[in-house]
Amino acid sequence: MSTAITFSEYGPPEVLHLTEVDAPEPGPGQVRIRVRAASVNPLDLKIRSGLMAGAAPARFPVVPGLDAAGVVEAVGEGTAAAVGDEVLGATVGGGYAEQALLEGPVAKPAALSWEVAASLVTVGRTAFRVLGQLGVPEGRTLLVHGAAGSVGVIAVQLAAARGITVIGTVAEQDVERVTALGATAVRYGDGWVERVRAAAPGGVDFVFDASGAGVLADSVALTGDAGRVITIADMAAARHGVRFSAGTTEQGEDGLPQLVELASAGRLTLPVRRTYPLAEAARAHADLEARRNRGKAVLLP
Repeated sequence: MSTAITFSEYGPPEVLHLTEVDAPEPGPGQVRIRVRAASVNPLDLKIRSGLMAGAAPARFPVVPGLDAAGVVEAVGEGTAAAVGDEVLGATVGGGYAEQALLEGPVAKPAALSWEVAASLVTVGRTAFRVLGQLGVPEGRTLLVHGAAGSVGVIAVQLAAARGITVIGTVAEQDVERVTALGATAVRYGDGWVERVRAAAPGGVDFVFDASGAGVLADSVALTGDAGRVITIADMAAARHGVRFSAGTTEQGEDGLPQLVELASAGRLTLPVRRTYPLAEAARAHADLEARRNRGKAVLLP
């Protein structure tokens, strides 16, 4: 038996409970890890609350958690990893647990902390995927909405390293932090369009919306082409002719090994704002919903 966080009905954070579950067995291409860190993503909150029930109904009980890092305990057929390896990756069946399954695990360098290793997976792959879909050439200007969020900070750094001029919309308290990552940070909210135009007098060529803050119409107007705008957060995308990017089936190259290499070399940062014991998963969800924790949250079994 193993310990995990589960929920058996949709609802508020209080539906999350620490329970005993069977230790998962790895299938082909999978490994079972002893979890050292599990990332908390905004999607976890949407799944738990039932917001995703129409698209992907849950099969209760659910162990939440998309990403984890830990030490390999058992391996499935066709897996290159070996028992004792330190790895990170996307979970199969949830990561809020003492033991979890990973599919296609990536080796964790010694220089990378467990907390950052677990945090990189979904947000890093998302930023890498969307930049690939946008195909922004060197020397062009990219506007990132939600540039201070976990996906946004990675997108800013990757784009800036590729010679792209980056403008990022952020809250007032995040201006200095995002500027330090290589972007020109401007305040979001009323008047953001004028502030972006002032920051990019040559115009905006592409837009990556990671905020879902109702900015698509103005973003299309800024670029002059809905095909140069992509969102990962605004379900009204189709109404504006904008592409909604989700999942991994269309991502092409898996950028996770590259992201891990950059992070371990200190060339990519992803701040972890707070860690919680596994038993306090409900508190982690509540803090994120109440915006008491700005940044990445990680559970430590």
